[in-house]
Amino acid sequence: MSAGRWLVRAASLAAALGLWQLLTSLDVELWLRFGQFPTVGEVASAFGDRVGTTPYWQDLVHSLRRIVIGFLLAAVIGVAAGTAIARSRWAADVLGPLVEVARPVPAIALVPVAILLLPTNEQGIVFITFTAAFFPVLVSTRHAVRALTPVWEEAVLTMGGGRLRVLFSVVLPGALPGIFGGLSVGIGVGWICVISAEMISGEYGVGYRTWQDYTVVDYPGVFVGMATIGALGWLTSTAVEFLGRRATAWLPRPPERAPSRAVRRVVRATPPPAVPFPAPAPEKEPVA
Repeated sequence: MSAGRWLVRAASLAAALGLWQLLTSLDVELWLRFGQFPTVGEVASAFGDRVGTTPYWQDLVHSLRRIVIGFLLAAVIGVAAGTAIARSRWAADVLGPLVEVARPVPAIALVPVAILLLPTNEQGIVFITFTAAFFPVLVSTRHAVRALTPVWEEAVLTMGGGRLRVLFSVVLPGALPGIFGGLSVGIGVGWICVISAEMISGEYGVGYRTWQDYTVVDYPGVFVGMATIGALGWLTSTAVEFLGRRATAWLPRPPERAPSRAVRRVVRATPPPAVPFPAPAPEKEPVA
C-alpha cells in the first residue's frame, strides 16, 4: 500500500477523533446528546491508567484465548462440514436440514443452552464463539465448493487421480478464496458474540470489564473497553486476511494503481477476442 493511502487513512481517523473531541468538549445537545459522552482526552487518560495494570492484560488474554479456540474449532469443523455437504448427497440430506434450522438462531441466544449444557462459564463462552463463527464458514465453504468448474475435477480423474487427490488438489485449493471470505466474516461475528457472552456470563475478559465499568458509571472506562475490542478485532481480521492472501498467492491480483489514460485508450481500442471466455460454472448438486 502506498504512503499516500496510509496518509488518507490516518487523516480519516484523526478527523473522526477531532470531531468527537469538538462535539463532546462543547457539550453539543441537538438530537444526539454529546454532553453525556467523555472527551477523547478523558478516554486517553483512562486508557493510560488501565494499560499499566495487570487486570487489563489479564482480560485481554482471556478474550483472545476464547476467540482463538472458538474460531479455530469453527474453521476446521466448518470447512469440513461445508465441503461434505457440497460434495455428498448423503451429507447434504443428513446435515443440510439441521444447518438450515439452526443457522437463523443468533449465537448469543444460545447462552442459556451453554449454561445448562456445559459445566463451566469458560466452556460456554467458547461454545458461543464457535457457534457464531461456524455458520459463516460452513455456508461460504459450501457455496465455494459447489461453484467450482467440473473441468478441473474431470481432468484429475482422467489422469488417474482418486477422490482424495481431487479433494486436496482441486476442491480445497479452488475453494480457498470463498473459504477465507467466510473466515473473515466468521472472525468478526465471533468477536461480537464473545464480548456479548462475557458481558452476560463471564468472569474475566474485555466484555466483562466493559460491562462492569458501565454499571459503576465509569464512561471513560467503557470507551477504553470499546477501543480495545475494536483494536483486537482489527488485528485478528487483518491476520486472517493476510493468511488468505498468502494461501491464494497463485491467484491474479488487481493492480494497485489505476491504469493510465494511454493504457485505457489501448484497452478500449482493442477488439474483443473471437472466442469469449467461458462463463462461471453454476453450482452443481453434490454427488453421492
